[in-house]
Amino acid sequence: MNAARKPAVHVAPPAVQRGGYSPFWELVRSRFLEFFREPEVVFWVYGFPVLMVVSLGIAYRERAVPEPRVEVIAGPATAADAVALAQSGSGVTAAVSQREVALERLRTGRADLVIERDEPVLERNEAGGAAIRYHFDPSRPESVLARDRARDVLERAAGRRDLLAAEDVPQTAPGGRYIDFLIPGLMGLSLMGGGLWGVGFVAVEMRVRKLLKRFLATPMRRWQFLLSIMVSRMLFMIPEMLLLVCFSRWAFGVRIFGSPWAVTTLVLLGSVCFAGIGLLVASRTRTLEAVNGILNLIMLPMWMASGVFFPRERYPEAVQPLLRVMPLTALVDALRGVMLEGATLAACWPEVATLVVWGAVTFAVALRIFRWV
Repeated sequence: MNAARKPAVHVAPPAVQRGGYSPFWELVRSRFLEFFREPEVVFWVYGFPVLMVVSLGIAYRERAVPEPRVEVIAGPATAADAVALAQSGSGVTAAVSQREVALERLRTGRADLVIERDEPVLERNEAGGAAIRYHFDPSRPESVLARDRARDVLERAAGRRDLLAAEDVPQTAPGGRYIDFLIPGLMGLSLMGGGLWGVGFVAVEMRVRKLLKRFLATPMRRWQFLLSIMVSRMLFMIPEMLLLVCFSRWAFGVRIFGSPWAVTTLVLLGSVCFAGIGLLVASRTRTLEAVNGILNLIMLPMWMASGVFFPRERYPEAVQPLLRVMPLTALVDALRGVMLEGATLAACWPEVATLVVWGAVTFAVALRIFRWV
């Protein structure tokens, strides 16, 4: 006689408790408690960006251009040239040296320009004066500047007169300094680091510690867990961005020419974008070594080519379309447009669209392929 077939047992997933309990907000709360229990993490999130602003702001502060250092090779007209350079008021410092010594100082960077005037060797020009040879390094801006200033001084001393009256008008208003250019880049860099490391690395660390396996048995959906990590990271980044903006304003006079609400919107979009990329990286990664390598591989090209520390236009035109689709490039360009040029979000719609697409696509893919173990 055949044994009676047992009915299949269906195990329903745990029901979400009612009465005010929310897995999403409990996870966000736990992330806050874990974050503030680690003082070193608080320093790297809030203290380190300020230290970068201080160090780079001091290094690239407003200061006078260094005086060009000129070496005049000893010769028949050496004294007249050295006196003309010293008394010109152009900031050029001149010293007389032998030819070998002067050229060696130029080669080693201890001089910016070497002037050679040797009547027996060099041909005379049409006016009858001795020709002058300028030795300089065209790859060094200070060397080119020294050449131009010294040539102007010596030609004036020889009797040249300007045909047009000119006046120099220095411009040092806020918005055009290097520190103004730098702050939006550092804001984007902090958002990228916080999103990738604060989300991707943390999720993989929880998998390594077997915490994700425990969450699998709780009354919680996958989207609640992933979204809680993103939201908690966003809440951490808002005070950091506010601290950067306020400190740079107080210490270096950096102004926001556009709408502060537009800057806030871009900060939120950037935080969501990089948090989504971090979740995507953490969806299947099982070891800390692997996530370290992947995150560095993602960050390094954007560190170098997204225009954080210098304009990305220095790269060839052929690679500019690729650079523009990088999320950090879009974020930094949009922040600079709003903060330095007073642009609106509508004017920055290509960058905003790039951030939205990156954030939405990466979160959707991460939600689909995420594994608890």
